[in-house]
Amino acid sequence: MSVKLLTTILLSLSMLGCASQDKKNAKILNSSKEWNDMQRKLDSLFNASYSAGTFNGNVLIASGDTILFQKSYGIANHSTGQLLNDSSVFELASVSKQFTAMAIVLLKEKGKLNYADSLRYFFPELPYSNITVKHLLHHTSGLPDYMELVMRNTKAGSIATNESMIALLAEHKPSINFKPGEKWEYSNTGYALLASIVEKASGKSFADFLQSAIFTPLGMTHTEVYHRRYDKRTISNYALGYVPGGKGNFILDDSVPGIRDYVTLLDGISGDGTVISTTSDLLKWSVASDKHLLVSEAVQKEIFTAGTLNNGSQHGYGYGWMIMKAKPAGHIITHTGGWPGYATLIEKHPDHGKTIIVLSNHDQSGVVFKKIKDILYNITETAPKEIKLESGKLADYAGTYELAPDFKITITAKDDKLFAQATGQGEYEVFAEKEDLFFYKVVEAKIKFNRNEKNEIISLTLLQEGQEIPGKKIN
Repeated sequence: MSVKLLTTILLSLSMLGCASQDKKNAKILNSSKEWNDMQRKLDSLFNASYSAGTFNGNVLIASGDTILFQKSYGIANHSTGQLLNDSSVFELASVSKQFTAMAIVLLKEKGKLNYADSLRYFFPELPYSNITVKHLLHHTSGLPDYMELVMRNTKAGSIATNESMIALLAEHKPSINFKPGEKWEYSNTGYALLASIVEKASGKSFADFLQSAIFTPLGMTHTEVYHRRYDKRTISNYALGYVPGGKGNFILDDSVPGIRDYVTLLDGISGDGTVISTTSDLLKWSVASDKHLLVSEAVQKEIFTAGTLNNGSQHGYGYGWMIMKAKPAGHIITHTGGWPGYATLIEKHPDHGKTIIVLSNHDQSGVVFKKIKDILYNITETAPKEIKLESGKLADYAGTYELAPDFKITITAKDDKLFAQATGQGEYEVFAEKEDLFFYKVVEAKIKFNRNEKNEIISLTLLQEGQEIPGKKIN
């Protein structure tokens, strides 16, 4: 997980959606003024994003196993005109990682492996020492990302697999980014390797193990491991993924040569992605963790507990889940996923028993999740008022601030205005609410600048979604 300023799911839309509720999968409230008001506000929020062309997908919000809100917005297949519905199947991208992690946990509970097992115990051909299964689970292995290596060394038109990826790591021996346990760095490589460890330890294919150990027992009938191009089979009611095509329209991800080559070549690799599912099935998955249907309460608690680095500090990631605290929800257990054509999120609020699931088959979005939470918890906030600061003061804020090893915010003052640009994102103007406190208009977020005893600005704090993320000024 890299820190992101815009923590919205990336999506878009083009046709009216349709709504329905799966009464077989959850109890549904249907008589409550408060419930009706909440539904109206949520529908208004998503319809506004839909109408603005910034959301296309399915939404499900629940309290325990009771569905509070479930609706589809937009289209599943532009060529046929098929609309999304409650049973539309989406690619989950990195939301898949929680299933990979659970597979490892189940095998550990059966005595098939240990978290302290070395990576080289399973793959002696790899050159990486002192990396354990737990390092892989927590993204603290230091392993380099496999994608560039695979793209550079795989024949055009072919499809890489976990086996071929591991062979490339063994052959090219790319250096680790840091000593195991020293830092936290999101690693697709680690979770792809975990999928292959599942196969070694279970004697089954990764897909078969997830099916028999997780999906079938939980009644997740629309969930499986699926490689759309590698498997060469079709799934009914499939939400095809679309990417921006210019002039406000969206085109199939396979229609763009560069994207097509990327998603095709990497399509055979499992563990870091490639699970497909529906909102209703993901609710079953969420409820299963609350009721400890797969593992004991103690083991489930371990899954939802942030790990620690070698220096004893916590890094905010459990086993396939991001762990945090933010008002008004309190404890938050969540994961997002992003892949060309798809943007996904599942978020649990255990203090209140709430689950939020949003699946999109357009990879650009303007959905603000803080607004969802404000509606759920009946929070009303007044918009900040802009004030003008002297242009000379704005120059004091200029500089680069590091919030994480792979995420920085650069502040620039120009033409009596202040701008902020986060890693991998555009430059946006920020507006003074008061001295040292600025807010965005493109997203619900603020930046607070911090001074030392000499009145020098030494850091900033990004305030978003109830989180406070500090960033040291590095130049």
